[in-house]
Amino acid sequence: MTQKDRVLSMLGMAAKAGKIESGEFSTEKAVKGGRGRLVIVAEDASDNTKKMFTNMCKYYKVPFVVFGTKEELGHWIGKAYRASICILDEGFAKAVLKKINLNMEV
Repeated sequence: MTQKDRVLSMLGMAAKAGKIESGEFSTEKAVKGGRGRLVIVAEDASDNTKKMFTNMCKYYKVPFVVFGTKEELGHWIGKAYRASICILDEGFAKAVLKKINLNMEV
């Protein structure tokens, strides 16, 4: 199992636990509502989407990473393509960041 698979599998567990919002609108709502602990945007998301989430996450002080493809993110959380995912649980967020090897504060 690659490092990437481990991260994606953790996203799957977080989704099963109900600790994920996905899709642009829900992700944005979670961040602005103060529930977001980590935002993940797909590598193949549009530049506009990446820029919007980069700025939003900076403003609301939510960690932000670009990781995986829309297809991978969607597949692992049991949905169709997803350009953005927001993890709502601090434990999952820290574990995912650690696996991605970014020791950012959550």
